[in-house]
Amino acid sequence: MKFKKIFFTGISAIILMFNAVAQKKEKLSKMDKEFLKSQPDGLYAKLETVKGDIYVHLNTNDAPMTVANFVGLAEGKTKNKAKPDGTPYYDGLKFHRVISGFMIQGGCPLGNGSGDPGYSFNDELDPSSESAKNGYKRGVLAMANRGPNTNGSQFFIMHKDYGLPFSYTIFGHVVKGIEVVDSIAATKCGAGDKPNEDMTIKHVKILAKGKNAEKYDAPSAFKAAEDNLGKKEAEKEAKQKALADEVKKEFDEKGKTTASGLKYIVLKEGDGAVPTATATVKVHYTGTFLDGKVFDSSVQRGQPLEFPLNQVITGWTEGLQLMKVGGKSKFYIPYNLGYGERGNPGGIPPKSDLIFEVELLQIK
Repeated sequence: MKFKKIFFTGISAIILMFNAVAQKKEKLSKMDKEFLKSQPDGLYAKLETVKGDIYVHLNTNDAPMTVANFVGLAEGKTKNKAKPDGTPYYDGLKFHRVISGFMIQGGCPLGNGSGDPGYSFNDELDPSSESAKNGYKRGVLAMANRGPNTNGSQFFIMHKDYGLPFSYTIFGHVVKGIEVVDSIAATKCGAGDKPNEDMTIKHVKILAKGKNAEKYDAPSAFKAAEDNLGKKEAEKEAKQKALADEVKKEFDEKGKTTASGLKYIVLKEGDGAVPTATATVKVHYTGTFLDGKVFDSSVQRGQPLEFPLNQVITGWTEGLQLMKVGGKSKFYIPYNLGYGERGNPGGIPPKSDLIFEVELLQIK
């Protein structure tokens, strides 16, 4: 995944421009003070809705940039195309999509799921983070998106545990008011899972406990997180390139490369028929990332896979036609012949080059 430094610099400039018009800190109510007394130091948000208040802890460790964006919008510090300058962004917006047993979604300025603040920013999806390990459990607060790196202002709160792929940045969880989430989730809905009555977010108040949280500044936090993410992505990209060069060397020395960029090594020559582009085949395979980590394997499952060649990734369609029944080959499939720039939410990151060892067992 290539990090777009210029893009982020633009967002930082937008946020920093409005640091000067930041609103004064809101006064804490008695209920807010009582809430903070029972919580560890950190940053929190209170979503005041028509059904009651939802208090969430904001995870600045796992998702610092996402939290900064949320806080900046909530406090009116981030310039956007949906609200006048300096206006708290989420005030008056609705939970426009509600699915009982799954989640409640809000933060769209148009109220229909198609709106955004006029910009987008990258995901924060570290598989080794606590958020990733815990997954999308009841009360989790995460960003809604249209695909990789398209975060804006829309978010959702999990109503129940759900096995979503780790494709949505988790940036907090409900610590008080989960019954309010239940109440919203119980609302009768019509087409598009839109509630029949408005589930309005009246106001979002940011709460802080502890010295570090009390001096938290969303614009500065966003810029720092942006710079750190940029550094990590650059390091990751350099590491991936070095790894790809090393793996490609083996294929260049022992195998062949087609016009499309597919690389292959024949491990065992077959003596049967050659499949056509529309044939249904039966194969055994093992798929790995460039570092050798297995992400899928019919061999490990002990169950061959059958499929039409015109219904799989391009690298497979082309590669299998280079084989004969009984043969075994090793393929280097560039991401443009695989799962593309977006990857696969089931476990293939964006722009992933992949290695497959495939044995062609039968043509149906």
